[in-house]
Amino acid sequence: MFRCFHLNKAHCKKKTSKTVYADFGAGRIVSYVDFHCGKNNRAHRTTEISTKRLIIRRGQTFHITIHFNKNQYDTDNDRLILVAQTGPEPSETSGTKILFPLTDSINKRRWSAVSSSFSRGKLSLEMSSSPNAKIGHHVLILQKLSLSQTENCHLGEFVVLFNPWCPEDEVYLNDEEKLKEYVLNEQGIVFTGCADYIQGVPWNFGQFEEDILDICLKLLDNSPKHLKNPAKDYMRRFDPVYICRTVSAMVNCNDDNGILFGKWDDPYTDGVYPGKWNGSVAILRQWNNNNYQPVCYGQCWVFAAVACTVLRCLGIPTRVVTNFESAHDTNGNLTIDNEYDDEGMDLERSTDSIWNFHVWIESWMARFDLRRGNDGWQVLDPTPQEKSEGVYCCGPAPVKAIKEGEIDMRYDVPFIYAEVNADCVTWMCPEKGKRIKIDSDTKHVGQKISTKCVGSDEREDITDNYKHPEGSSLERYAFKTADKRRLPQKPKKQLDVYLKADGPNYNGANIKVSAIISNKNSMTKNCTLKFCAMKKKYNSRSKRKFIKKYQEEITIRPGEDTTVELELTYAEYGECLDKYNLIRLTALIIDGKTKESAFTLKDISLINPNIKIQVLGTAVMSKKLTVRINFENLLPVELNNGVFTLEGAGLIDGQMEIGIGKINPGEVIAKEISFIPSKRGLKKLTVDFDCDKLKDVKGYLNIDVQE
Repeated sequence: MFRCFHLNKAHCKKKTSKTVYADFGAGRIVSYVDFHCGKNNRAHRTTEISTKRLIIRRGQTFHITIHFNKNQYDTDNDRLILVAQTGPEPSETSGTKILFPLTDSINKRRWSAVSSSFSRGKLSLEMSSSPNAKIGHHVLILQKLSLSQTENCHLGEFVVLFNPWCPEDEVYLNDEEKLKEYVLNEQGIVFTGCADYIQGVPWNFGQFEEDILDICLKLLDNSPKHLKNPAKDYMRRFDPVYICRTVSAMVNCNDDNGILFGKWDDPYTDGVYPGKWNGSVAILRQWNNNNYQPVCYGQCWVFAAVACTVLRCLGIPTRVVTNFESAHDTNGNLTIDNEYDDEGMDLERSTDSIWNFHVWIESWMARFDLRRGNDGWQVLDPTPQEKSEGVYCCGPAPVKAIKEGEIDMRYDVPFIYAEVNADCVTWMCPEKGKRIKIDSDTKHVGQKISTKCVGSDEREDITDNYKHPEGSSLERYAFKTADKRRLPQKPKKQLDVYLKADGPNYNGANIKVSAIISNKNSMTKNCTLKFCAMKKKYNSRSKRKFIKKYQEEITIRPGEDTTVELELTYAEYGECLDKYNLIRLTALIIDGKTKESAFTLKDISLINPNIKIQVLGTAVMSKKLTVRINFENLLPVELNNGVFTLEGAGLIDGQMEIGIGKINPGEVIAKEISFIPSKRGLKKLTVDFDCDKLKDVKGYLNIDVQE
């Protein structure tokens, strides 16, 4: 944190030896230091954080000007050495204390400085940090070596960040548009829902809010590795792999003083329901202000988005990624086993699960610790699922290694490989009789892996980064590479069933579902169809909460299909929904004579009413801006205790809450709300609506704030 200030006696100590710490008073070495914070920060792309303190990216030049007191610097007889140091016990051997003299030219591979001019006691320096410098707070000291003594002068403090614009930095990314997205963009989209209906949820990362950088550095200082051995921790802060792994562990609080407490079941009354969060800033500030006590509560998308904020703030290109139909393989056998009773109900006895979606992040870096070919995007998952080397963290795991099934790569490649590539095995477990395998599916897991497009809010499908096309020879080779046991070839089914839900399906409306049963035999079949609709949580388990059960005896002629139409009403499903409005449908068909069976399931996500946002006038920095928010109640019941919550980095300081009260069925409400934008550029206003019947309905609008 370089600050431009006049130095005083509080910074000085006199030593009895030949080394003297200057007191910066009259007659001492330095009277004033100008760190050109505004100019330097613009060049280093950190002005959005601050223009009042120096925040530099490593491996890039910056300028300072030292004003000497009269006759305190003799260019002919005095020699100047600069010292940059970090951590509680800086030392040259650990690389946390660097001494570098003035030279004739900048050496971009190490700390260096040159004199650009000296006139009337004013020395202008061009400086550069090493592209492998430790990130975090640094102190700059000036040593003046003369014939009679050495004097040390504390010049100030500054922060060093990773530099993805520097070719020598391990996080270098040679694409300006991607850097704007993955480092500089404070707003984003997190994709949720299910593979058949993907929803984009706005998120304010807010990595350039002025206090967020200090909170991110405090996060590193609260890690167990730092608390156990601070000097060793600072020595390793040059390494993006080490930093990413620390952040992955510290965003959850399972082993440490981390940020978020994860919870997947009611009640949430002693904290914030995870779906209520609109951004990372409020979470990070709460953790910091409450003396590093965990913030309640988080789920996967919250963990991932907060980690994205921290890593973008520190300078590592990072993006949020959603894997639909994401497997959680607890025993490492690369299969997900699900057991159902003879009514088609999930027995929920397996510790394996498939989440409708799971969210993690990818960070960009070289991997000098691995064999060649594993650089680029690395998976990090701060959601506490399984321990890695004894700690609840995950990654960084090379995406390239995941695709090729190279499970010997660090870190946690086998677990993530299973998340995108495990096979699903379905077992029928009658109350009496032995367990029967009725289906196996190699294609269900790992669908529509998604991230936000560069430069827009559209969805980019990156599934091909993680897996070869399903069923291809390359995919089979990857399975073999991962030492995956092939499942026995299934006999061709004579009886089959699948479910179709006419969409889109809106919350409040009736849902029409079709069960299509196929008889591929040459004989007529008399069968029993058992249909079930259950509440579904996005991370699989729903505690067998029924919405509807239906049974029908049907006859299917040889080689024909029979369709059974079903309907779910709001009265049946309305009380069962949570934030993601997920309903699991299952259909089980049993041949009454042969007892042959077929089973299928389908998850549907209901669409909430839209929040419409309109800007009234032109958005100008530091001038009042008014927006109009419209919301229509499309549900067949009245909504009570409605609240709008507004948030937006550079638009609103913190959050704004607007009470609504009651909204009748079919009623449209409109609210005009004013605020003063504090930063120019493209900003994202997010609006969250809550009431007694709807939770965490999201809307957003991109607003271009003029100078």
